[in-house]
Amino acid sequence: MNNASTMIASVDLGSNSFRLQICVNTNGQLQIIENIKQMVRLAGGLDENKNLDEASQQRALACLAQFGERLRGFSPKYVRAVATNTFRVAKNIKPFHKQAEQALGFPIEIIAGREEARLIYTGVVHTFNARGKKMLVVDIGGGSTEFILGQKLQPSHTESLPLGCVTYSKRFFQTKHITKKDFQAAIDAARSDIQRISKRYKKRGWDIALGTSGTAKSIATVIKAEGLGEYITLKAMRILTDKIIDAGSVKKAKLTELNPERIEVFAGGLAVLMAVFEELDVEQMAFNEAALRDGVFYDLIGRDYENDMREQTVVEFQNRYHVSKNQAQRVHYIADNFLRSLAQNASEQELNYWQDYLRWACMLHEVGLDIAHTAYHKHTAYILAQADMPGFSRAEQSILSRITLAQRGDLKKLNEMGSLPEMQWNTIFALRFAVLFCRGRVKVTLPKHALLKRNDSKVTLQMPQSWLNKNSLTAAALQHEITDWKKVGRVFELVVLD
Repeated sequence: MNNASTMIASVDLGSNSFRLQICVNTNGQLQIIENIKQMVRLAGGLDENKNLDEASQQRALACLAQFGERLRGFSPKYVRAVATNTFRVAKNIKPFHKQAEQALGFPIEIIAGREEARLIYTGVVHTFNARGKKMLVVDIGGGSTEFILGQKLQPSHTESLPLGCVTYSKRFFQTKHITKKDFQAAIDAARSDIQRISKRYKKRGWDIALGTSGTAKSIATVIKAEGLGEYITLKAMRILTDKIIDAGSVKKAKLTELNPERIEVFAGGLAVLMAVFEELDVEQMAFNEAALRDGVFYDLIGRDYENDMREQTVVEFQNRYHVSKNQAQRVHYIADNFLRSLAQNASEQELNYWQDYLRWACMLHEVGLDIAHTAYHKHTAYILAQADMPGFSRAEQSILSRITLAQRGDLKKLNEMGSLPEMQWNTIFALRFAVLFCRGRVKVTLPKHALLKRNDSKVTLQMPQSWLNKNSLTAAALQHEITDWKKVGRVFELVVLD
């Protein structure tokens, strides 16, 4: 992506609509060449037990197959697919997730709510000139609403709440005749959730309020078309609400320029946005075209231009959890050499991919020490799996969690996580043995005759007897490793050289 124009694609799997957007990237300048949208209404397929019904799954798979057809020939490096709230909450998402990836032909990242909020803000801040003013960005999706405060390139506050135009329409507006009571119940329920963040957000304050995505767009369009003003206001939304109540339904209200695709979910989105205005004391809001898909593009470009948000997050976590950067560097130096030795048959692309994970794991493998020394690797693994880590998908966090969990202790816990790619085993081995050699927390120089080899699931480490004699604790630990690896069906052999 450095000089020539390159086509890149983002796939946004929202709870209401799925979108595929393709852009030409020329040195960071994006030109949209295709934008495909389908109203899948995935959140509408959630039953009372949070399981996706078969009909919604089939709609989604059919849409993804079409997207996949359009993306044929794209390098995985230039495609990023993200899934949001419904993928996060559906209890039967695991088998469907695999089917969805097969239909699309590319990995699908299920991103956390705060990561979704960060990406939305990234899209806004790159396309809207706030002239240094503080912004409140509200994105009402099909199943969740993201609230972001920010003034610079990175947001200061990000939150995601379970309020969506699809879920609220389904929950409060399924009756044939919409009443004032229905609207008030929906607004009250939304306000109750927003109260969790309202005090903090109002204390921080903002100069500009922006609404993004379909709900804000449809409300802003109707308000303007109805002659109720150029901005979204609570007064204008109350007039729209009264029209719907008087008519008995959104369809019968015949709101000017309301997209027919939005009729089913308009009331739910309207109630949520009214709750936002009432609970946060918003005076007026402008609609902004930027959305999650735009943030995905700019984040993807940032990764390519060595401005990867994941790198910034790793450094921030090192500081937050008081990680020793010297120890992290010592471990990484040895671990990277081990991984190169173990992965001699891997492609350069595959090796580079796992080298990134190994570097991040080395930099973060001791975050758990900030909680307790005992079982610190378990604390580390929990933090990396559960914390909000801007730039990382949940799948990426799970990989880091597994690698760092295996840095010490019983390896049998990895068998409970299912089959792992061979390169992930190589990465686990590299970190585990680097930690073992560096536990003295001083610079370690391995002997010249030390040789690491791999043959299928067997790993052999050759070490001179003289070095082992001088480092008896490490020698004893290496002997224990023989037994530990055997428990997971893998062979580690220590060959002692005279």
